[in-house]
Amino acid sequence: MAGHSKWANIKRQKAVVDAKRGKTFTQVSRAIIIAARSGVPDPALNFQLRTAIEKAKAAGIPNENIERAIAKGAGTFGGDNTSLEEIRYEGYGPSGVAILIEALTDNRNRTAADLRAAFSKNGGNLGETGCVSWMFQQKGVCVVQNVVDEEQLLEASLEADAESYETSDEIAEVFTEIANLENLSQTLKAKGFSVTDLELRWIPSNSVEVTEPDQARSLLKLIDTLEGLDDVQNVTANFDMNEQLMAASMT
Repeated sequence: MAGHSKWANIKRQKAVVDAKRGKTFTQVSRAIIIAARSGVPDPALNFQLRTAIEKAKAAGIPNENIERAIAKGAGTFGGDNTSLEEIRYEGYGPSGVAILIEALTDNRNRTAADLRAAFSKNGGNLGETGCVSWMFQQKGVCVVQNVVDEEQLLEASLEADAESYETSDEIAEVFTEIANLENLSQTLKAKGFSVTDLELRWIPSNSVEVTEPDQARSLLKLIDTLEGLDDVQNVTANFDMNEQLMAASMT
């Protein structure tokens, strides 16, 4: 799974910008609503909801806002008739890079129009359902901070039936099947590791190397534009780019 952490590093760099424009607040609140709606609205009994709440608290979202989001998802928030649905969109960016977009929306037509405009203005094309999703497989990911003994991490990961892991500095990402994510997280924590984030991530089966500066700038601008849309929860792409070009293209 080499290279997937590079994409995660891009996401972390963008997180600073996202937080400034209130994007994180919207994303996490909607994630709580969906999690509460898809299972019981009790975090003790709903792993997805518990994970969303942890992310909300880490992002500094007040408890009253978290409770309001849970109530909306459970249908107990008076006067709120908003109906959000999860939709996955697919398309191609500059250099033929495959892009998956996960959205939560109360208006499919508006979301599709916004996405189509973002693609067309940045050298890409919004495609039909299924045009790129066959290149991706969804996995559960545990992000572990302050890893000092990689051998211990390997042993704990194997014990928890993880599939693989990647390390960068003192940060590790451990990959597993979605159904095993909670078990993996609990095992790593029991072994003394600092699990700071849990997520579901689309992992590409192949990658497109981007080497041209103009293409790199257009691609990263497209991704940034897509992530800036209110209805978009997550964007994943199958490109590879060296760090120097990436840094130059994000300025």
